[in-house]
Amino acid sequence: MSSRTRAKVPVIDFSNQNLKPSSPEWDLLKFQVREALEEYSCFEASFDQLLELRQPVLEALEQLFDLPSQTKQLCVSDKPFRAYSGRPSRLYESMSTDDAHIVENIEQCLTTTLWPQGNISFSKTLASFTQLASGLEKTILRMILESFGLEKYMDELVDSTNNHLRAMKYGRTNTSEPTLGVPAHCDHTTMTLLCQLNEVQGLEIQNKNGEWININPSPNSFVVMLGESFSVWLNGRLPSTYHRVMMKGNEARYSIGLFARPRGGYLVKVPKELVDDKNPMLFKPFDLEEFLKIYSPQSVQGATKSTLKAYCSV
Repeated sequence: MSSRTRAKVPVIDFSNQNLKPSSPEWDLLKFQVREALEEYSCFEASFDQLLELRQPVLEALEQLFDLPSQTKQLCVSDKPFRAYSGRPSRLYESMSTDDAHIVENIEQCLTTTLWPQGNISFSKTLASFTQLASGLEKTILRMILESFGLEKYMDELVDSTNNHLRAMKYGRTNTSEPTLGVPAHCDHTTMTLLCQLNEVQGLEIQNKNGEWININPSPNSFVVMLGESFSVWLNGRLPSTYHRVMMKGNEARYSIGLFARPRGGYLVKVPKELVDDKNPMLFKPFDLEEFLKIYSPQSVQGATKSTLKAYCSV
């Protein structure tokens, strides 16, 4: 079993609301982002604007997951990895929807099913969180693209992004021994921004040496992780984040995440600027939604860390 280390991932402060491209502060943060992703594939983004939303979002998730199991199970979708996922025997349950920056999408996909009498406060709270996280994700995306000289692709990537929101609860284990909440895996996203909503820790990422690092974010921070889709798009120049959740103790853990990922119908392909004689193309073009139709969650426990990369490798 891989060992644990007391090392920490870098913390980068994005709280300046006047941050502008080409400014000295922008260029400094851009360097820090690139360095953190090369070394850890992950960093903590300090973002003071998150503080005022954290408690309302936590209350919304408590309200959501306190609903009867039969009510939550009414939320279904014919698309993979949407709506409700969870069983009474499992520690982990989640509720998710696409393009959650739009209040009406949350209403249509989740709220009207869960609360037929209406719950507009729930919808507005989750949409506000998604809008905040999406704005930060776009800033980080632009910095990464600029660091590779690929900023001309910014509009294309933003226009093809699905702002997928996932609310998550990990049940209490009532034991001091670490228990697996979610198996180790890489997200299939472009980028994932996670917010831990209460004080219960559990997220771990694996570093280059195979050691597991406990992530203990501050209340005003997102944990930013690079997804497989973006790592493939970059022809492997940056690694995707291999992570898991380990639970212990007598409290439940609540978190919420923006899973920014390519929408169905968009063909993810390596830019020509990243391919030359010394850097051959490593991955074939792919449609993420087509991959998700055949992907099995059980494969995250298999022999390969990067299921998407295995799927589209040359």
